[in-house]
Amino acid sequence: MPKVLIADKMSVSATEVFKNRGVDVDVITGLTKDELIKIIPEYDGLAVRSSTSPDAEIITAAKNLKVIGRAGIGVDNIHIPSATDRGIVVMNTPFGNAVTTAEHAIAMLFSAARQIPSASNRTQNGEWPKSDFKGVELFNKTLGIIGCGNIGALVAERALALKMKIIAFDPYLTPERAVKLGVEKVDIETVFKRADAITLHTPLVESTRNIVSEENLALTKKGVIIVNCARGGLVDEEALKAALESGHVRAAALDVFAVEPAKTNPLFGTPNFIATPHLGASTLEAQENVAVQIAEQMSDYLLTGAVSNALNTPSITAEEAPRLMPWIDLADKLGTMMGQLLQTPAKSVELTYKGQITQLNTNPLSAAALAGLLKTAMPEANMVSAPSLVKERGIAFKESYIDESERAESLIRIMVETDERKFAIVGTIYRGEPRIVRLFGVSMDAAFTPHMLYVRNEDRPGFVGQLGNLLGDAKINIATFSMGRMEVGGEAVCLVAIDGGVSEVTLKSIRELNHVKIVDLVSL
Repeated sequence: MPKVLIADKMSVSATEVFKNRGVDVDVITGLTKDELIKIIPEYDGLAVRSSTSPDAEIITAAKNLKVIGRAGIGVDNIHIPSATDRGIVVMNTPFGNAVTTAEHAIAMLFSAARQIPSASNRTQNGEWPKSDFKGVELFNKTLGIIGCGNIGALVAERALALKMKIIAFDPYLTPERAVKLGVEKVDIETVFKRADAITLHTPLVESTRNIVSEENLALTKKGVIIVNCARGGLVDEEALKAALESGHVRAAALDVFAVEPAKTNPLFGTPNFIATPHLGASTLEAQENVAVQIAEQMSDYLLTGAVSNALNTPSITAEEAPRLMPWIDLADKLGTMMGQLLQTPAKSVELTYKGQITQLNTNPLSAAALAGLLKTAMPEANMVSAPSLVKERGIAFKESYIDESERAESLIRIMVETDERKFAIVGTIYRGEPRIVRLFGVSMDAAFTPHMLYVRNEDRPGFVGQLGNLLGDAKINIATFSMGRMEVGGEAVCLVAIDGGVSEVTLKSIRELNHVKIVDLVSL
């Protein structure tokens, strides 16, 4: 039975989901780093929010960990590269608190436009400062949205209902999607120049760090409003403070800060500044949603292999998993065989999918094939780490599709180019079993077995008998024998399934047979 540790406070519903799904679960919150390192080897899954930070040291200690689940969106507290290297899936819940965060951004926008917190404080302190608060309407104003993904789109929907005009910057926002949302897609400079108010809904990466900078603030209209309910670090806090003090920025409302918990901050006490303690996802509904969702996602992965909302590996839905698993197994075997038979390093890899398989989610298949290919040289390679390992090593990768679903069986071909030549292996699923149908240009029908002897030789009479006799003398039993050739008298390929391994002495004897060119042992 898989075992999960819930290391941060979250709804009891998460525990109930794990237990109901047949997953053993412990809830231990408030652990120090050393305490977590000590117990983490016991667990297959780790569920966190923002308090626990699984860094490289913790992940290295997690010998059995298969998945880290973040109940929420931001994963800044998880060292994803280390998890990827170890084959640990990192997943989040990008939709569970989206509405709540969007509503908080709108609330902050209203609060900044009318300075509601300051007005409330002074009124309750016995003042009646009506003349000191001249707000601005949001009606007919231009809202600039930086990051128009799920949350940004929800903010746009609500701002449109307020009769605001929306401009948005997002590199991944298509023109068609922009039209559907009712927003104008613009570049980042245009957002800062045209917007009456700017709200941030983008991840924190190097390209977005301090995106609200001194230089960009200088582009804005006098009287602009800045709202950040996304990630700390998107705003240069010193620059924003200066812009507030000068009166260039009318008001700013931040729910997130560069350093949290923000017990002190340069912006605190600045006129027309509003702060909340990272409340974007803090509603009863959101907390329940993300807790249930992360428990369901982690359970699906640990019990069925289904992957949802993963940050470092392709997703596989629970519905897809039963259909995909045989093809993932085939892709892994094709890649493993190719990796063991290559004599020189790969320069490029192309995976071609043909037939009905083109209608499936092929991303996990490609990840499995790449993992198999790399395992000979890098035993630590896995479906999670393989795509990034291929990229790091400068190996060109390509996928192609031949959609002949009505006329042809489904096939996977892995073709690898080295300095010498191109090599290709083609496989399929026949009656539920993975089969090899073409090996290095030679047609055949062979099953994958734990031990296979690959022999490339000149097509000459008597060779098969010589090979059989040599294996017999070495007490090696032949399970199946598959053979094909390019042309009469040309090059032939033998794939011999054998019961057990082959000693170096026997391999040397096979290589010394007349007409033999290459001999290799494939182990699956």
